[in-house]
Amino acid sequence: QVQSVASGGDSVQAGGSLRLSCASSGYGISEHCMAWFRQSPGKEREGVAAVSTGSLKSYADSVKGRAIISRDNAKNVIYLEMSSLKPEDTATYYCARGPSRSCDRGWFSGRFFTFWGPGTQVTVSS
Repeated sequence: QVQSVASGGDSVQAGGSLRLSCASSGYGISEHCMAWFRQSPGKEREGVAAVSTGSLKSYADSVKGRAIISRDNAKNVIYLEMSSLKPEDTATYYCARGPSRSCDRGWFSGRFFTFWGPGTQVTVSS
């Protein structure tokens, strides 16, 4: 079965840290840009971070300096480490597969990415 499943979400206090994981099966992440997105109720989906097959990384301004995306091709897993969490980071986080090896400039829109539900919930309380 082709899918990517996100996990690691939790309820944390502001200022805390989390590491999200996304395990993929049925395909090799080594062939694809991989990215994290998030969405909270009433808001549009937001691109959080992306990593190309060459490990070039891109971050949304909202998480820059607080997030690190990484990939382990051997394990077919990507990670998102977030620190100094804020209440506005509260959302359901999804990982997604890009259509190519590079993460194009417009990756944050999620266009042409493949998403699998249901994501993992991150709740940050003040």
